[in-house]
Amino acid sequence: MAKLIALYRPPADPQAFDQAYFQTHLPLLQSVPGLRQTVIHRFTRTVVGDGFYLMAEMTFNDLDSLKAGMRSEAMAAAGKNLEGFASGLMTLQYAEEVTVP
Repeated sequence: MAKLIALYRPPADPQAFDQAYFQTHLPLLQSVPGLRQTVIHRFTRTVVGDGFYLMAEMTFNDLDSLKAGMRSEAMAAAGKNLEGFASGLMTLQYAEEVTVP
């Protein structure tokens, strides 16, 4: 499994961010080819460091599926939408899940 992880720093207006993110951005993201699942994590407390507001964990079957999804028109539309309200707030990373025995 391959994952695209999006980390978002705290926005100036959390209510406006949430409205744009959950009502507009996530529906656009769901049409990305190869995307199996999206899980959103809302951080409730920072113990050490600067902290983040949200984390989106997007799961694809494998790295090739993730790369294809990133090149898709649907991802381009979702990215353009995201830049409209979250510019400067996000960090995007590829990740692979490692299970610890």
